[in-house]
Amino acid sequence: MVHLAYCDDKEKVLEKILASGKTMIVRGAAGRKIPHSRVFEGETLYLMKKGTAKITAMATVDSVQNFVKLSDEEIVKTLEENQERLQLSDKEKERWHKKCLILIGFKDVKEIAPLDFDHQGNMDDWLIIEKIEDVVVGTSIPFNYEKSKF
Repeated sequence: MVHLAYCDDKEKVLEKILASGKTMIVRGAAGRKIPHSRVFEGETLYLMKKGTAKITAMATVDSVQNFVKLSDEEIVKTLEENQERLQLSDKEKERWHKKCLILIGFKDVKEIAPLDFDHQGNMDDWLIIEKIEDVVVGTSIPFNYEKSKF
């Protein structure tokens, strides 16, 4: 599977990644939700800046950490232990203070020729798809959450 992750535009997440300092992203919620337990080492991760409708970078997943039922102390500790790769602002630490977390590390980041993203109304900020062409204008297919079920 391949993954497409939206990067927060206000926190300039994609810019941090392309500057080569940030090599991990986080997703979290009160309970398990996509992409928790659905990302694996060696898979391809595509990145796009939220609000642009352009997929502009890709990387290879090199580590995955899934957490459930974390206490407040464990959340702080987990984010802090991975801060060197995450490079979270205080605002982001607050946003991702969730009981259920997934930390996705990646390597070999490269900018790609922009691909036009075919946004469909039912899409979340993380998509699990067969191939990137499934969500690119001109080759996209109707998106459903079939690949995203637990």
